[in-house]
Amino acid sequence: MKGFDYYIPTRILFGKGQLDRLHTQNLPGRKALIVISSGKSVKKYGYLARLQSQLEKAGISYAVYDKVQPNPTKDGVMEAASMAKAENCDFIIGLGGGSAMDSAKATAIMAANPGDLWDYFTGGSGKALPIPNKALPMVAVTTSAGTGTEADPWMVITNTELKEKIGFGCDDTYPVLSVVDPDLMKSVPRVYTAYQGFDALFHSTEGYINIIATPISDIYALKAIELIGKNLAAAVADGNDDGARANIALANTMSGIVESTSCCTSEHSIEHGMSGLYPDLPHGAGLIMISREYYTFFAKSGACDRRMIDMARALGAKSAEDPMDFVDRLVELQKECGVDSLKMSDFGISKEKFPEIISMSRKVGGNMYSQDCVTLTDKDIMEILEKSYR
Repeated sequence: MKGFDYYIPTRILFGKGQLDRLHTQNLPGRKALIVISSGKSVKKYGYLARLQSQLEKAGISYAVYDKVQPNPTKDGVMEAASMAKAENCDFIIGLGGGSAMDSAKATAIMAANPGDLWDYFTGGSGKALPIPNKALPMVAVTTSAGTGTEADPWMVITNTELKEKIGFGCDDTYPVLSVVDPDLMKSVPRVYTAYQGFDALFHSTEGYINIIATPISDIYALKAIELIGKNLAAAVADGNDDGARANIALANTMSGIVESTSCCTSEHSIEHGMSGLYPDLPHGAGLIMISREYYTFFAKSGACDRRMIDMARALGAKSAEDPMDFVDRLVELQKECGVDSLKMSDFGISKEKFPEIISMSRKVGGNMYSQDCVTLTDKDIMEILEKSYR
């Protein structure tokens, strides 16, 4: 058995009503910058007010940055960091979905450091400079189940000027505390429940067929896949189904642990190339669009047959004996969740842009290509995109 590193320093409060415990925790500062999206949901459904009440009970003051975009941008991060500095905040709270979490992590870096975020990011045109100062502590209060970011150090930020969408993380960007309360996820619309659930699924499937998968990541990946296979359609059909919501939230947190102990593969690189060029494309939707052809490529490669069969059985195809059984069950689940007919063309994606998507995916996510158990050529990627196009 090969060796591995295991480091996840995050305290996780998981379960119904856990947000109401926040004031009892040892919070990492005296004034927080609360980072939320530009949308209305965290205010409309009272999540922001509840968080503010918890901070007030704990004697913590706060400021609010409320301009995060669905695909969070470098410019937004720099603006939030400037606000954190001006308000003398000593820790950051991300409240919301993956975009708010990612922005909060990046803000935690830049609130404590000089220069530009792209000075420190690796990949693309990032300068990969050492980060001189420790990031501010960050607390995650998640209202969606998709990225697993409450249990990993990763963030994905878009440089709109360069059209680069890059993932980054380091030890300092693990949340020190995460609140995973399924009650906060009941307001997620049906289609986004599906998008986010498949994002969590692919974090686990990619982590499982990854060449750096470990015995630890395997355990979490297969359990997350199982929970999603059994519960995602129910959560999509009825957002108030407490059991389904809780199980998908748990699967998502487990997928974050997979991300911390293994890694994504080129599936995410390809999608980052897509949504970097087409920022209105929801990340989960982009992954769903290419997933059938992407996993068909690996199923037919012969390089990970046993693992594809393992994933098929975990996802619900109990009698699976062939790698393509995973693809069949994946498509079946997408039909159950009503997302099997997504079209790239509905999001303005043009086939003529495929070469640029491929080039950008390699530029910003080349490290994830190196995690594949089979090397994808540009021709392979082009075939995946062309077969996925509608």
